[in-house]
Amino acid sequence: MARLLSGKPVHTDGALTKENLAREAQVSHATVHRAEDILAEWNAKVARPVLRTPGEVQRDETIAQLRKQLREAREQAAQTQNKLEALATVAANLYAENLTLKKRLGRRRVTALPAQDRD
Repeated sequence: MARLLSGKPVHTDGALTKENLAREAQVSHATVHRAEDILAEWNAKVARPVLRTPGEVQRDETIAQLRKQLREAREQAAQTQNKLEALATVAANLYAENLTLKKRLGRRRVTALPAQDRD
């Protein structure tokens, strides 16, 4: 509580909220609400909760949007990686089949058929 009230938080953004009080103390939100004497002291020192400024609201919305975009980009990257792995497997199988066919043919020469004109 002292760090928040002095403006020197270690674990939070410094906003004077009960949620930040719990985070700063590194305890659960429920634990703070069970500590009635701590809450009484908090309420005496923080007459009313500090509301976020419009700039802080905008910042938080921007952060939320960027987190959403990052999550979507990671999902897309994972899907692309899965496709690449599948293509690598197909290529490896085709290579193995090609080697098998070459071994079957041995030293026999394969002659390409002449191309036919399609009219």
